[in-house]
Amino acid sequence: MALKRGFSDIESHDNHIISQWNSVVTKRDVVWILGDITMEKSSPYALLDKLNGIKKIVLGNHDKPNHSKELLKYANAVCGMFKYKEYMMSHCPIHPDELIRFKGNIHGHIHENSINDSRYINVSCEVVDYTPQLITDLIEGRNFVS
Repeated sequence: MALKRGFSDIESHDNHIISQWNSVVTKRDVVWILGDITMEKSSPYALLDKLNGIKKIVLGNHDKPNHSKELLKYANAVCGMFKYKEYMMSHCPIHPDELIRFKGNIHGHIHENSINDSRYINVSCEVVDYTPQLITDLIEGRNFVS
């Protein structure tokens, strides 16, 4: 039985993400992960050690806040949202009324669906071919699917 994202099993899914990630991220790169590290479990956090770079995490709806202490063993920061220059980085898209204060919202959560509004930048793994993207490319609206 295939998983939702088309993988035969969770190991294939995880190995693909690790491979795609490490193909573009160096040891010194800072990468923001915009939520849903696991599905309410802390045991897979150790997989983060297989990913290159300095990992900073915005918690998602499937990340339990009480796991933050454990998550910090594998990541350099954990937060609820993060402001980058004039952009808000979050897991869930922020409400359009909040966008008045920002140029845009870089988010995950909605998977392959997109919001028809150029202020929202969806970086769910399915949308970016499971490959981390440069924030400057995202902001400049470059075609970021590899």
